[in-house]
Amino acid sequence: MSSARKTFPVFYGPAYVLGEYAFETTRKARWVAESLRADPIAGVRLVEPEASSFDDLAAVHDPRYVAAVRDGAPRELAESQGFPWDEGLWRMVHATNGGVVAAARAALAGGVAGSLSSGLHHARREHGSAFCTFNGLVLAARAALGDGAGCVLILDLDAHCGGGTASMIAGVEGIWHCDVAVSSFDRHDPAPRQSLAVVSRAAEYLSTIERLLEEISAAAPAFGLCLYNAGMDPFEGCSIGGRRGVDREMLSRREALVFSWCRSRDSGRLRAGGRIQGVRPRRGRPRGASSSHDRSGGGLRTARGRSALKGARGGGTPSA
Repeated sequence: MSSARKTFPVFYGPAYVLGEYAFETTRKARWVAESLRADPIAGVRLVEPEASSFDDLAAVHDPRYVAAVRDGAPRELAESQGFPWDEGLWRMVHATNGGVVAAARAALAGGVAGSLSSGLHHARREHGSAFCTFNGLVLAARAALGDGAGCVLILDLDAHCGGGTASMIAGVEGIWHCDVAVSSFDRHDPAPRQSLAVVSRAAEYLSTIERLLEEISAAAPAFGLCLYNAGMDPFEGCSIGGRRGVDREMLSRREALVFSWCRSRDSGRLRAGGRIQGVRPRRGRPRGASSSHDRSGGGLRTARGRSALKGARGGGTPSA
């Protein structure tokens, strides 16, 4: 019997950081990739994904908006996510959104997958918002449904609410949305198959996540895939979105909670952007918990184990 450890892909390529406007959302994927190359995590391998196409993006976004991001005109629409347009932006968001879809499909096909994608959950169908250009979570959820996932859960634990995602999946059968935030930015009203909790006290953070997951367990069908937007900006050191008392240990416990729930539900997991992870439904008993350590001075957390790659943001802006 081979003792080789099963590996899983984390999607990333140079195009993820092609946009000229340099700030955390457009640069952190490279920082995480460089960290993984310098100090590898057993079982994790970086893979360059196939970029999404114009038609892929236009299937979930208004084609006029997609064309504006491609061409840079009209400029106010091309820059509706909040930063300057340049020719590299188009290739960058093609790649990062393609990476989320690639990770979802890899998880469905063979187990765990991830993508170092950012700027997702605030984007609307007709325009970008809050540094989010296209909504790769919705793109990946629809792709997974098309590939036979049955039902997909989008679990969003970013500091900010995912109002863009909520607006784009309203009324879509087969997609559920569970959103737990520590900031009311981009909040949305609960709707069928959608839940939102905004937590104001760190002491209630983990219990709120656990409660909503228990409610989903009672009400929802079996999921073929969970798209996990594992934002680390609830971290108390984050200048925009952080909640005092949500420290590294609490975020580590949050990840263990999510993974334990997914295993108990026999569902998949996907997280991108230092924040998405994908795991296909798995049979059998899980093999215990993973341990964690910090890298990049608290900016990135990783968990070694069967199925964890974690990104922690030490600062930032409302973004996906």
